[in-house]
Amino acid sequence: MGRTGWKGLCLSLFDYKTEKYVVAKNKKVGLLYRLLQLFILTYLVVWVFIIKKGYQDVDTSLQSAVVTKVKGVAFTNTSALGARLWDVADYVIPSQGENVFFVVTNLIVTPNQRQKTCAEREDIPDGMCSEDSDCHPGEAVIAGHGVKTGRCLRAGNPARGTCEIFAWCPLETKSRPEEPFLKEAEDFTIFIKNFIRFPKFNFSKSNVMDIKNKSFLKSCHFGPESHYCPIFRLGSVIRWAGSNFHEMALEGGVIGIRIEWNCDLDKAASECHPHYSFSRLDNKLAKSVSSGYNFRFARYYRDEAGVEFRTLMKAYGIRFDVMVNGKGAFFCDLVLIYLIKKSEFYRDKKYEEVRSYPPDNVLEAEEEEEPGTGLSEQPASGPGLQEQLEQPRAQHGSSVRKGNGCVCPQSLEPSRSGHPVNVEQLQTLQTVET
Repeated sequence: MGRTGWKGLCLSLFDYKTEKYVVAKNKKVGLLYRLLQLFILTYLVVWVFIIKKGYQDVDTSLQSAVVTKVKGVAFTNTSALGARLWDVADYVIPSQGENVFFVVTNLIVTPNQRQKTCAEREDIPDGMCSEDSDCHPGEAVIAGHGVKTGRCLRAGNPARGTCEIFAWCPLETKSRPEEPFLKEAEDFTIFIKNFIRFPKFNFSKSNVMDIKNKSFLKSCHFGPESHYCPIFRLGSVIRWAGSNFHEMALEGGVIGIRIEWNCDLDKAASECHPHYSFSRLDNKLAKSVSSGYNFRFARYYRDEAGVEFRTLMKAYGIRFDVMVNGKGAFFCDLVLIYLIKKSEFYRDKKYEEVRSYPPDNVLEAEEEEEPGTGLSEQPASGPGLQEQLEQPRAQHGSSVRKGNGCVCPQSLEPSRSGHPVNVEQLQTLQTVET
């Protein structure tokens, strides 16, 4: 940049710029401009304020607690377990009723398992062998059921066999029943009790109707019109999630129960309702080897000789996840505090002003002051006036603290004795007060 360019740049620093407006006398342009303004104004009023309620303060930090209970009984009669009655303590895991719980609907039972040696199953690749050297003693079978003993067992096939293992024998049966073990589970009921709180607005509510009639919850069932009877039939929940009970009961699955609390707290508390939705969370369309939901557990016993044995159960069932979400909206305080006539009153109620205590000598003087003491008639100068000027503020000349924090002196009144008050004395006291 040359010398001339630098000079022009420096001189431009002292330039003054102002805007120039051009008024176009064109009806089309003016109409388009006004329509654009009307569109923006309509957007703000209709969408922002009416639909989205932008004037409200929103609390999304929802605090929630969920308690669940399942009720129902089922009767089975099988060769493995015999005749047996199943209640909630048998088929609900865990039993304490959390927001995630599991209901057993199908079982594969392997009774009377004891710790001894037996052959590994043929569908375990690491358990296959052709001679004893293929089974290293003390080595655990990968994805198998026990520890190798060093022997290769050939049952009916001299070329290939399976390793002998030390495990809980007999091994778990592989067959699965074609019908659900607990068919009655479709009529079980689920009670979901939900407590919520919006801490920002100190608002709390429950999804259970606040009534003293205990028989209400024993007879009601959830429906489109009964928001405050959270007792759900298990088969209905699966149907609302778009699944079939028979299919889920055989292989298992995961159901999500969603509770939404979207509350407009400008309205009455009775207008804040829970809304329920149901969905299947596992991939029901993927028919893979890992589809469904199952796990194993065992029950242990001892025989007369004190030897331990167990009954192994592979449980298929339905897992329920209860999820709670929501938000609370309340009228914004800015309107109350700044935009209405009584804004000062609401502002004083919302914000409390804390002041330090006055000096101790002032408190002592006010305590010694008698309630009826007024100003006695004294000359404009002299010891009487000097004493009044030196003493703390008397009752009729004390200050009043208003709600907005302003300190205003009260007007001086004549003493109860009825004597007139010197005008110069009043002026002097008022000057001191100021």
